[in-house]
Amino acid sequence: MRDALAVVYDRTDGGSEEIAWSDVNDQLTSGQWGRLIQKDVLRSDGDEFRLADPAAVESALSDEPTATVPSSGSGEDDAPDPVDDIDDDESSWTTWDKLAGLGSVGLFLGYSQTPIRNAVGGFINVFVGPLDEVLPFYVIVLMLALVTGLATTLLQANLMNMEKMSAYQQRMKDIQEKRKKAQERGDDEAMERIREEQMDAMGDQLGMFKEQFRPMVWSMFFTIPVFLWIYWKVFGGHIPDAEWQIVAPLVGEAGWQQGIVGPMQLWIVWYFLCSMGFTQLIRKSLNIQTTPT
Repeated sequence: MRDALAVVYDRTDGGSEEIAWSDVNDQLTSGQWGRLIQKDVLRSDGDEFRLADPAAVESALSDEPTATVPSSGSGEDDAPDPVDDIDDDESSWTTWDKLAGLGSVGLFLGYSQTPIRNAVGGFINVFVGPLDEVLPFYVIVLMLALVTGLATTLLQANLMNMEKMSAYQQRMKDIQEKRKKAQERGDDEAMERIREEQMDAMGDQLGMFKEQFRPMVWSMFFTIPVFLWIYWKVFGGHIPDAEWQIVAPLVGEAGWQQGIVGPMQLWIVWYFLCSMGFTQLIRKSLNIQTTPT
């Protein structure tokens, strides 16, 4: 919080001027701003805020041992949070992430738009077609499930910041614990501070969503074309009659368009079973963590 405190001190001209969130949002995160208000370093002065004790802040920034930054009171609720302030800037999507998101939306239209499905299916067939000529269709689907499962797992491992996700979860857990203890003590003042902290932590929910959705967008960008190729093969009449039926596990002999689980047809069930199975094996064998806990 030292850098955040220095920014506030500088932009209030040593504490002589008032300040608002809009004056510092280019340098501070919402979490840092909320922490300064929560700890009564900043105190409300109408619609703006003012440093409660500029001299103490100046001493703290000068590393003088006698410096004491003002606290909001006493008790365990005023202790520093075990989770450091979370930099939401690291969760920002890059231009490539946004392009992948737009591409995924466009590819998703292929499920309902035949021209898009035919175009994507024909393009993927350029690469998969040679294998499809020498291997049965169900084996090709199994191989594609393996490839997409590996790609999805690696994308999650490399694009999702597990430390940040853990910090988000830990912060919410700490707030809940402090709220429970304050309720047990009947401390209304502490409850009010904790409610303010909860409001500030609402931004964590958006941060968690961004962290989780980023690898999902890239996974969709790679898996939707594969799925559309299978769709194109099944409904476009591109599967030989000899391969139209297989003996599926727990089902027996069935055609690719036959409903297996409710309205879900065999080709969908077969792909998802293969994909989920390979994904779990890949995660275990490579010891890849895809969840923060």
